[in-house]
Amino acid sequence: MKKNVGTIALLAACGLGVAIGTTIRQWPPQILQAKASPAMAPQAPPNDGKLNIIVFGAHPDDAEYRGAGVAMKWAKAGHHVKFVSATNGDIGHWQSAGGPLAQRRLQEVQEVARRMGVTVEVLDIHDGEIMPTLENRKIITKLIRQWNADIVIANRPNDYHPDHRYTSILVQDSAFMVTVPFFVQDVAPLKKNPLFLYASDGFQRPNPFRADIAVGIDEVMEPTLDALLVMESQIHEGGANGYAGLMPDDAAGKQRRRDEVRKSLARRYAAGANQYRDALAKFYGPEKAKSIKYAQGFEICEYGRRPNQAELKQMFPF
Repeated sequence: MKKNVGTIALLAACGLGVAIGTTIRQWPPQILQAKASPAMAPQAPPNDGKLNIIVFGAHPDDAEYRGAGVAMKWAKAGHHVKFVSATNGDIGHWQSAGGPLAQRRLQEVQEVARRMGVTVEVLDIHDGEIMPTLENRKIITKLIRQWNADIVIANRPNDYHPDHRYTSILVQDSAFMVTVPFFVQDVAPLKKNPLFLYASDGFQRPNPFRADIAVGIDEVMEPTLDALLVMESQIHEGGANGYAGLMPDDAAGKQRRRDEVRKSLARRYAAGANQYRDALAKFYGPEKAKSIKYAQGFEICEYGRRPNQAELKQMFPF
């Protein structure tokens, strides 16, 4: 097997390159055609006093779900948000795989990013194969440094999917290393440790999720749903666990499926408002918290910055 040192690295409107190493499967050659120009390099956001937020997910849809409404709120306020997929998603469908699927999912998250007003990058590591290696730790550390991140968001490491677990571990392992001067010396270390956050989940062991922060997203819920529903390969067709007939062929059937999925996704964020009502009250006050219909919760990771309540309100200025 030969080595590929490219990535599929994209901003919402243009291709960018980041050097990593992965082993090439015998997929159709389109997977290689999706690579960005190596002459392009990831650009840091402008130093304009705004917040820099980077959201990690294992596959092209994970960061989008976790960023969702709060990412759109940050973006609308002029802050800089980036979604990163640690793998290219090339086996995440029941019917197709390889280059064509990787390109399809890449195009989906590009459009999500465009609609949300954020940046997106997809690494060319095969779906199902990411491991918590030193090489990958350096990649994640570089990405956080390049974005000059104030806030880093990922899932917790107690998760059903190995890619989810290892992506989270890689982010955790980078939490201190981003400030170490002689680790990954080709990218300057951060002068201050970011706030590392876990997105919400329902896993109970070894410990349940705790919402230290909750953000109401009522005012951006509809455009957020419009954006997320672009990811048809995953959300309408069921991804790796889908099946024939899940997305009907006729126009009326397709619309029914889209309506069902939209309602299901809205219920997910409505459940967040109900589950994290106490955390909402800390930021919005008890009366306003009662009226919030949709929300996202986040847990503070002990490995990064530990802000007080006043600092948190500056980082979540909603």
